[in-house]
Amino acid sequence: MNKKKIINDPVYGFISIPSALVYDVISHPYFQRLRYIKQLGMTHLVYPGALHTRFHHALGAMHLMSLAITLLRSKGNNITDAEEQAALLAILLHDIGHGPFSHALEHSLVTGIKHEDISLKLMQDLNVHFEGKLDMAIDIFRGTYSKKFLNQLISGQLDLDRMDYLNRDSFFTGVSEGVISFDRIIKMLNVSDDNLVLEEKGIYSVEKFLIARRLMYWQVYLHKTVIAGEMLLVKILARAKYLAAMGDELFAPPSLNYFLQNNIDELNFFENEESLKHFTNLDDQDIHTSLKVWVNHGDKILSKLSHMLVNRHLYKVEISTNLTSADRIEMLKDDAVALLGIAKKDIGYFVFTDVIKNRAYHPGVGNVKILMKNNDVLDIAKASDLSNLESLQKTVEKFILCYPRGI
Repeated sequence: MNKKKIINDPVYGFISIPSALVYDVISHPYFQRLRYIKQLGMTHLVYPGALHTRFHHALGAMHLMSLAITLLRSKGNNITDAEEQAALLAILLHDIGHGPFSHALEHSLVTGIKHEDISLKLMQDLNVHFEGKLDMAIDIFRGTYSKKFLNQLISGQLDLDRMDYLNRDSFFTGVSEGVISFDRIIKMLNVSDDNLVLEEKGIYSVEKFLIARRLMYWQVYLHKTVIAGEMLLVKILARAKYLAAMGDELFAPPSLNYFLQNNIDELNFFENEESLKHFTNLDDQDIHTSLKVWVNHGDKILSKLSHMLVNRHLYKVEISTNLTSADRIEMLKDDAVALLGIAKKDIGYFVFTDVIKNRAYHPGVGNVKILMKNNDVLDIAKASDLSNLESLQKTVEKFILCYPRGI
């Protein structure tokens, strides 16, 4: 069987699957599951085109890795065929540990577990299945491989993961502020002292990349309606888990039911094969199916919350740089109790506050290094003449207030 296939991608055109091993990894059920997990969770509630999946994103990131390696080789950097395949596999699998609506899942069904750790565990499982052929890919993913710059292409301030998701998310949402000059940035990449650097000529493209990331967070990822949908799902899963703990036999597909019935933390997730088996069987469809049934559940709170999400009657969300006063929150709680006819002790499902944060550039965490014409290497914060680059380093914190519409 010929496994060197070509995939038609709406963002980049044709993407090549370069080897039989990469083809077999893509064909594995762990990776195929990503077809059924949306890249942007609840964002389609605001931007109807945002229905692309983590499967799309992983293939796109692999394509950019292929372009980057070809470019780095052309500049005299030694990257073997084995290292190329390992880097392609590492970035292909970097998001394999995401669950459905990953942030809602991380807050509700499992606690204290990062998707990166799950990705590593699944890569290790795949490595057993493929008889050790992913050893180098795992080392690159973990940052323990001898050539550091290969890991920096996967995880850093200017990695190919971010390049693809900014480009792809702007394409599918239609938000043009996220469009970046990914091809220009890749052409300016180089390696200096085993670190990934960007040649000085590409500095303006990187500045645009950092600004685009900041704008996409406010306009897409942290849009107040997206937040309303995600917070609603968090509350729904929290209520479902509470009811399950009280002995209520909720309708749910078996793998979702497993997480509702059990308190899963880091220890019993990674040490328990049953947890991993159920996790790799979970996708967006399990959540949607359950929500549609829970609309008619006997518990008034679960039913109301599910109805709100299924029918897009979302929370009213206010975003502010100041905390909401305790008096106003109390007044909203009293009004919500009267509107919904529920007990005051349960009003936290409908009226609550939270915090959102946005930081476009984290100096000290995989800094963007600029290779100057005199061969000096400077952090972009020093090399750039962009006056507001310092502001991109600051964490902007805003407060959100959620409550039902109609009060």
